[in-house]
Amino acid sequence: MCWSSGLLLLEGALPPDLWREVRTAVLAGLNLVNGLHAPLAKHPDLEPFLHSCQWIWDVRKEPPGLGVGSGKARHLPCKRVLTVGTDMAVGKMTVSLEMHRACLQQGIRSRFLATGQTGIMIEGSGVPLDAVRVDFASGAVEKFVCELAEDAEIIHIEGQGALTNPASTATLPLLRGAQPTHLILVHRAGQSHIRTFPDVPIPPLPEVIRIYEEVAAMGGAFYPSKVVAVALNTAHLSESEAREAIQQVEAETKLPCTDPVRFGAGQLLHAING
Repeated sequence: MCWSSGLLLLEGALPPDLWREVRTAVLAGLNLVNGLHAPLAKHPDLEPFLHSCQWIWDVRKEPPGLGVGSGKARHLPCKRVLTVGTDMAVGKMTVSLEMHRACLQQGIRSRFLATGQTGIMIEGSGVPLDAVRVDFASGAVEKFVCELAEDAEIIHIEGQGALTNPASTATLPLLRGAQPTHLILVHRAGQSHIRTFPDVPIPPLPEVIRIYEEVAAMGGAFYPSKVVAVALNTAHLSESEAREAIQQVEAETKLPCTDPVRFGAGQLLHAING
């Protein structure tokens, strides 16, 4: 939770002892950006105190008018770049945003599809995938991708979860709904197992890449997406250690690799456009 420019931002679960602060903020006239699963806009302890120019934005809210996925995004003419990971919380949103920003700087008509509450707060719109009923998850992604494709050369789709994480449910709907033309694998340098499940190992990166490509294409049923580069999270390393880790990943995967936050996203874009 943090205070910023007349807003109170909420994410995760709200401890009971912080409820008083939320109510105080509303009474003080602040707008509220709510990233919790529990909606607050119509809460009886808050709504009566909102003045006419004050609002509560429940970010995790299923969009209206959703249907099931049909795979039709594979026929779109634009490039669709999905970040996929070896684990949750390795930097997939950040990588997508860095590539999107680099595209805009080059004059490319780029759009960013946020799929989690933080990305939606940054972009102002998107699909909160973990708030969408599972039957409509791929359809929700497909709907937003098709809408963005009307004015985009390239769509950067924020990845969620990981096929390697036993608690993750969001990666498959993203693959099916977006029908990505390109995949960027995101990995935290040196991580060997799922962070919250130490007994679940992360397979060698070439094996992870093979699995993502096979699941994405499903034997030819869907778009034959390929992992074209690796984005390596080196925030915990020194610069020299980061460069060494990048070289090791390039040697292991035979793919371009960089940390787009540290060294820029140019190499990733070259892999997509090359």
